[in-house]
Amino acid sequence: MADAATTGSKGGLARLRSIVGGSAGNMVEVYDWFAYASFALYFAKAFFPEGDQTGQLLKTAAVFAVGFLARPLGAWLMGLYADRVGRRAALMLSVSLMCLGSLIIGLCPGAAQIGVAAPTILVLARILQGVSLGGEYGTSAVYLSEMAGRERRGFWSSFQYVTLISGQLLAMATLVILQSVLSPEALEAWGWRIPFLIGAGLAVVVVWMRRRLEETPSFLVRGRERARLMMLFTRHPRESLIVFGLTAGGTLAYYTYTTYVQKFLVNTSGFSKTAATQITFGALVLFMLIQPLFGWLSDKVGRRPVLIGFGVCGVLGTWPILSGLAHTRDAGTAFALVAVSLTIVAAYTSVNAVVKSELFPTEVRALGVALPYALANALFGGTAEYVALWFKQAGRETWFFTYVTVVIGLSLLVYVFMRDTKAHSRILED
Repeated sequence: MADAATTGSKGGLARLRSIVGGSAGNMVEVYDWFAYASFALYFAKAFFPEGDQTGQLLKTAAVFAVGFLARPLGAWLMGLYADRVGRRAALMLSVSLMCLGSLIIGLCPGAAQIGVAAPTILVLARILQGVSLGGEYGTSAVYLSEMAGRERRGFWSSFQYVTLISGQLLAMATLVILQSVLSPEALEAWGWRIPFLIGAGLAVVVVWMRRRLEETPSFLVRGRERARLMMLFTRHPRESLIVFGLTAGGTLAYYTYTTYVQKFLVNTSGFSKTAATQITFGALVLFMLIQPLFGWLSDKVGRRPVLIGFGVCGVLGTWPILSGLAHTRDAGTAFALVAVSLTIVAAYTSVNAVVKSELFPTEVRALGVALPYALANALFGGTAEYVALWFKQAGRETWFFTYVTVVIGLSLLVYVFMRDTKAHSRILED
């Protein structure tokens, strides 16, 4: 108890140091995860040589979705681990698993060398990474929310997505650099392996960094009751359903406009791979920078109004934005449309971590945040590219626009009827 008091009395600088330390690991994990999405245009042929470009991308998108299906398993196991052993220990374990998955992908021979074993190993590596990231999200969300002070919890918690987006930007920056120094043929032959090997190395550094993190005051003063899976269903069914519902539309919109949009610009709009990467990269920079603004806004007006803003704008804006992107051939127009879409999505990403954390008590908080989120993320976020490409291959691409609109609309209903967690937070420590 004395340790908790000491941790709780630390000044703003110590709190900032803990938040930065936890965020840095999140950035590297997300880099490893999104290196797959960023480089899929180049390594799809190595693992799936048959068929045209859309067919190859469809198969890599299916593997991307498989990784998401493993995230609920990681959320369950790592959430229990974080609630029982500690947030710091879970953060170290998750990044170690991500390191191993990236190393496997970076060293795996292609189908030309080992045949069907190549895509099989790819799937297994993505499952390992899915388990890792499934645990990382919930634990890092809880860690940042518990370390943040009550008055600025929305602001500081928004840095989870600042670092998440920075990890994605780092993956794309690696792609931009490699596109400038290597030929397309070299990238397809062997250059795509470089980002995975870089990610594995960075993860080793993060394991060392996380050994020095402080444990959160909330965990140090927790009760004696051990977290169990059934607690979510017997004691917190409403909160678990809220997390699932508020995540569905947000995660689908997020993956539509941060990962699939790069392929959309190439495969539908007709931009070159390099141009599509540059457009997406620029919009993601803006997306990253505005996260704290919406987090700060949620500290002033509440979490619920910010989420409702995302829901309303997402329902009204999805069709015009995606339709406009499909028909434009101008890079400036494409950038503006992607930037607008991501500004809308920022109203979800900036506050979703703190909202979920504020719904649950300490003893089950990491599991409560991670598992319902991972289930919704697997069903709607992880399948976004696959569903979009499936509609395109079937000649019904605009049906995807409707699908995104409807799912965001369902989440909007959750935002309208839920209580504002800022006023009803279950994080009691400041």
